[in-house]
Parts: sequence; structure tokens; C-alpha cells
Amino acid sequence: MEMANWKGAAGVCINDKQEVLLVLQGPPDEDKRWSVPAAGLEAGESLQGCCKREFFEETGLQVMVQEELKVRNGEYENSAVSFEVHYFRVEIIGGEIHVDENDPWIQEVAWKPIAGLAELDMAYPDDQELFESLIGQ
Repeated sequence: MEMANWKGAAGVCINDKQEVLLVLQGPPDEDKRWSVPAAGLEAGESLQGCCKREFFEETGLQVMVQEELKVRNGEYENSAVSFEVHYFRVEIIGGEIHVDENDPWIQEVAWKPIAGLAELDMAYPDDQELFESLIGQ
């Protein structure tokens, strides 16, 4: 089977209260997990453009995309699909938090204290290290 390569971008936004903006999401009939807003690239889109669009679609907030923080590589579905997600730091420049009720994937958008993430059902628990490294920067 050929490897399908999925490429995407994620936005990391940390406020001055040491909270990170997370989205509780997952397939419609499955348990949801917390993660930073992220999505796959659309045709002709840059990673930064994808990050900006996705952040707005998932949270209602407009952001300015800043530096790239890390890249997560992995595989889905018994290695049928490999993925690469580029994490960017983002800064909110407008909009307000809004959950799209027509999107069955997204249940909640909320600021969560970085210190308390271990208690949440995180899609990628190891992101916590990255978030902690950004506090106060």
C-alpha cells in the first residue's frame, strides 16, 4: 500500500495567565480529546496560511502567525498514512471565541492552564513540554 502523506499546521497561543488555547475535538461519535487547533493543508496553501485559516475556523479568532516551534511526525492507521504537523506560535489579533455548532467534530474551545494539562485527556500529552517552554516568552 502506498504511503499517503498528510501535511498540516497547528497554532499555539499562550496568554499571560500561562494558559494555552485548546480545542476539544474528535470524530462525531467518538470521545473527544484536547489539542491545539490544527488541520491539513488545502491545495496551494502555505503552512502559515493553513494555520491562520484553521485557527479562525475552529475558534473564531484571527491570528498573526509567528515562528515555527516544532514539527510532529507520525503515522496513522497502521502506517497507511504518515503525517507531518508544523506547530506555529500565534498571536490573537481579532475575533472572539466561538464554537461552530454545525461542526460535529468540535465540542469546546477553551483556555486551559498549562500547569493542569496532565489532568486533561490530551491528544498529544507530550505537547505540554513545548507549552511550558513558551511560558513567559
